[in-house]
Amino acid sequence: MPTGRDALADVEQQTAPQPKKNADLPVRLASAIAMLALAGGALWMGGQWLDLFILVVVLATLVELVLLVVKATTNIPYRLGAILAGTIYVGLAGIFLSRFPVAIVIGVVGAVICVDTFAYFFGRTLGGPKIAPRISQSKTWAGLLGGIIGATAWVAAWIYTIARATSGDTTMPFDGMEMLQILAIGTAVAVAAQAGDFFESWLKRKAGVKDSSRIIPGHGGVFDRTDGLIPVVLLAGGMLGAAV
Repeated sequence: MPTGRDALADVEQQTAPQPKKNADLPVRLASAIAMLALAGGALWMGGQWLDLFILVVVLATLVELVLLVVKATTNIPYRLGAILAGTIYVGLAGIFLSRFPVAIVIGVVGAVICVDTFAYFFGRTLGGPKIAPRISQSKTWAGLLGGIIGATAWVAAWIYTIARATSGDTTMPFDGMEMLQILAIGTAVAVAAQAGDFFESWLKRKAGVKDSSRIIPGHGGVFDRTDGLIPVVLLAGGMLGAAV
């Protein structure tokens, strides 16, 4: 039977103010604006400045990935193999990104931002069943749906405002086949981005940490921001081929 002190503690716990669901949103938003400004400045200056920015991001991501691998593994051969695979994984994405035309960089980065943003708000608002709770408690099917919607909307807007303007073709609306292709691309981008998120979440769980680092307030580390971008860049590089 609970004592009076236990009952009082229960009452205090029930009546204590609970943290708001989106309490971290202002910090996340401020950090996101700062990151967008930095990335936007590098894109605007282009050339060596953009290459330098990509190099810094790649190196920071790789350092955080290696540190996670070291924490997650005790077997030296496995550790070395994982570091080699991670270097290829991150490095190849960096090479692709540095070779993309600026319009493609905008398309890829914008798509991942839309996936993350829509998935965040759909997941927080709708909740519902989780995709793989043993790997990530925050990834829900509602979030994935939001990511698909966000990526599809971005791809459609990007094709119309950038790709078509570049080619001189501004005809509208999209025909049925084009809409299906855009939906397929949006779905592939969202799934790839979520797969990258799951990979990092799995690695962090193995390493016993919440974030890859604490360098970005509200967002964790650089790898926490590029985890979804890496597979999408690889996907885009594979779709566009060596010509880019």
